[in-house]
Amino acid sequence: MATHAVTESTFGRTRLSFADERDVDDFVSTLARYESGELSPDQWRAFRLVRGTYGQRQADVSMLRARIPQGILDAAQLGALADVADTWSRGFGHITTRQNVQFHFLDLHDVEKAMRRLGDAGLTTREACGNAVRNITGCPVSGVAHDEAFDVTPYAEATTRYFLRHRLSSTLPRKFKIAFEGCPTDHSLTAINDLGFRALPGAGGRAFRVTAGGGTSILCTSGSVLFERLPAGQIFEVAEATLRVFARLGDYKHRQRNRMKFLVKQMGWEAWKAEFDREFALVQAEGGAALPFDPERPPVEAAPVGHRALAPSAESVAARAEAGALRGPGLHPQVRPRLNVLDNALVAWSRTNVKPQKQAGYSVVTVTVPLGDITGAQLRVIADLASAYGDGTVRTTLEQNLLFRWVRTADVAELYRRLSAAGLGQGDAGTAIDVTSCPGAEACRLAVTQSRGLGRLVTDHLATRPDLVASAGDLKLKISGCPNGCGLHHVAGLGFQGSVRKLDGRAVPQYFVMVGGGVENGGAQFGRLAAKIPARRVPEAIDRLLELHRREGRPGEKAAAFFQRLAVPQVKALLADLETLTADDAAADDYVDLAEEKAFVPEVLEGECSA
Repeated sequence: MATHAVTESTFGRTRLSFADERDVDDFVSTLARYESGELSPDQWRAFRLVRGTYGQRQADVSMLRARIPQGILDAAQLGALADVADTWSRGFGHITTRQNVQFHFLDLHDVEKAMRRLGDAGLTTREACGNAVRNITGCPVSGVAHDEAFDVTPYAEATTRYFLRHRLSSTLPRKFKIAFEGCPTDHSLTAINDLGFRALPGAGGRAFRVTAGGGTSILCTSGSVLFERLPAGQIFEVAEATLRVFARLGDYKHRQRNRMKFLVKQMGWEAWKAEFDREFALVQAEGGAALPFDPERPPVEAAPVGHRALAPSAESVAARAEAGALRGPGLHPQVRPRLNVLDNALVAWSRTNVKPQKQAGYSVVTVTVPLGDITGAQLRVIADLASAYGDGTVRTTLEQNLLFRWVRTADVAELYRRLSAAGLGQGDAGTAIDVTSCPGAEACRLAVTQSRGLGRLVTDHLATRPDLVASAGDLKLKISGCPNGCGLHHVAGLGFQGSVRKLDGRAVPQYFVMVGGGVENGGAQFGRLAAKIPARRVPEAIDRLLELHRREGRPGEKAAAFFQRLAVPQVKALLADLETLTADDAAADDYVDLAEEKAFVPEVLEGECSA
């Protein structure tokens, strides 16, 4: 597998490869051992998960997750992702809430081919799943944001490389998540990670505020402060010590109670902190672990230099986007190219999807990707547009969108024309209509409901209510198909968790309505359960809640703040009639999950998240 060649140009932001061909060779040989009966199903499952391969609820297909460190993708990597989507998956990929890209419905014997194609572009699936240090997320506007303390990208990438294939990294009691943030707004949701690093402004050298033990799911926990101010040069030592404590004392037996937050709760913060302090001192006594650069003088992302590629015409972009072939089961992305773009549409899109960089003359442009689903054809178009209008790269976001950086402000209108031609000209990034959703019961073994079906229903509904979307501002709507919360519904202003109710012996898909979640400088606040609504009534519930904010919100009060202070009994009273459903008033559709045609029969299988 080729590593990226270093050129004199800074165009394209060349990085060394994350891939290692031996990972794929090991996958092939281990699969052969499993198929010959030498390995048990449990042994094979534990192995393949660390190589990024999940079993789906459909017995004969797999999900493959490509690890995207800090969400950064260059044009060649976008092309590799497109090839995997088109050749071995359904013609599209899914951007996750940890900045990865995953593909569903792969034949197990095609996984090797997909891994090798990704490796050719410097990408790996290693430790994208399983009981490992997962993809380390980073602020997508780091390096270009006006209000950041400093660019955290070099520190996050160095930490990725330090732990990738680390001796402890794939032998932990459970998955371990790390996030870096440099802005006052916590774009990376550091508070719900096992370790969160927040860059600190001020004199005294580069430093981070460090939190530990965060997480969501069945024990929602905001990370506790481990260091108020940690010198940047010690981040490896802190992470190493934390992992050693987790590996030594963590619970390897109880799958549902073995994230680090459970260990901290069981021991108590002071006892856990004492163990950490001892391990931290031992790491330092062993000589520590140094960053590969001077922590006070990290690599700096300067304006791109070198030739920018010629942009494809809007007409050719539309033809390419329409030619993309989608296949297989489940919801498919809706590709709707638009060539005739009016000035007022550009103005509206720019209001939510374009922000000025701190570097004069450049803008950050967000590509809204509904439900995080993007076709192979669109990925190739994005690669071309990144080379023509950006710096040759894009970044994925936790909101399942894509970000162009270093777009010359004078070029924004032409970029928008081509994004619209690719069917990617939707606006409203960061608003209520920019819904986040996990894959749900379409493929996930643990999911109860078709969360993406609800995501599409809500998105389509809110498109008819621009007044409500505008009044809600940057309110976050997030959907998960089960309590695990891959859709991040616990930290949404309005979160929805898939569930089931029985009505005269028949199953009805429903959603828990959770209000008031979010992550801010003070840590995470978790949504409070306010109602349980049949799936098809959720849009009406959203309408009522947003209307309530419009009526009763204080002057200038954002919707997120309104729902944080809103009393749960008031929400319950507002939605009480929507909760009530009897066999006499249930419609036939109430017994059918969204995006399905047959009667709802929930089937929750043994999950692999903690295998």
